[in-house]
Amino acid sequence: MDTDGSKSADELDVLGFGNKSNSSRPAAKEKPVSRPTLEEYYDTTNGRRGQALVFSHMNFTAMAKRNGTDKDRDDICTALYELDFNVHVYEDLSRKEVLETLKKWSLEDHSDSDCLVVVVMSHGEEGVLYARDSKYNVDALWKNFVGNACPSLIGKPKMFFIQACRGEEFDEGVTLKTDGPKDMVDSKKEQVSYSIPAMADLLVMYSTYDGHYSWRNPKQGSWFIQSMCREFKENGRVRDLLTLLTGVARRTAFEYQSFVPNNEKMDAMKQMPCLISMLTKTFYFTKKTKSKVVTAIE
Repeated sequence: MDTDGSKSADELDVLGFGNKSNSSRPAAKEKPVSRPTLEEYYDTTNGRRGQALVFSHMNFTAMAKRNGTDKDRDDICTALYELDFNVHVYEDLSRKEVLETLKKWSLEDHSDSDCLVVVVMSHGEEGVLYARDSKYNVDALWKNFVGNACPSLIGKPKMFFIQACRGEEFDEGVTLKTDGPKDMVDSKKEQVSYSIPAMADLLVMYSTYDGHYSWRNPKQGSWFIQSMCREFKENGRVRDLLTLLTGVARRTAFEYQSFVPNNEKMDAMKQMPCLISMLTKTFYFTKKTKSKVVTAIE
């Protein structure tokens, strides 16, 4: 709002756009905009928590076997099951099968679900993930679920958790002193029609930040997935989603350090998960009283 009470037109923050004079054009009539009530919490009163799709890759056509991913698979399925998700497991799919599976689920009706979760555990590089036979761009995971691509998930959290390398750099770590945590709880609902950004309500958490390796123990599983399982098990009912994921990042960062005594370059390395949140409200995994929860390997 300008000082004289009138409303000025918005401009884009990009070079050359909006700098041209519009003095010859008549002033456009302002379009009325629906103003929603700004709710603080996502609706968790639906009949189902939602679908959890777990893509676990152990065997590849031309890459090293990912020993330990079976433990990650079992543990994350248990953790999601305990949070009332319908869990679907997909193992060693080809690139085509991964993309077809994501497309299939985007066409389902999620109207009676609170949210969607997709977990991918595989090899990766900067910007790409590997299926059994070849790679695909990481944004293929969510492109079928954002905006109008999946109408029944509009306004609902769409969460993607990715256990994979994102480059070939090691994190040597730094020395520091630690502090302590905090929490809270609630939820509510109201029906209203209004416009939201196409990428709203999307959350992506990577096991490591851009350009870096991600660690996995052949017997104990990956640092990131195991941290997530423990955090969900211990605090999944009492802490909001972003607080939970901060806990996952803290566990991964503080509780793990690589042990490769025969390779000085790889020994005593650290790992820092990376969270990208476009959530617009607070989300809790409130207890479902009538959930039909299944775990199926497909």
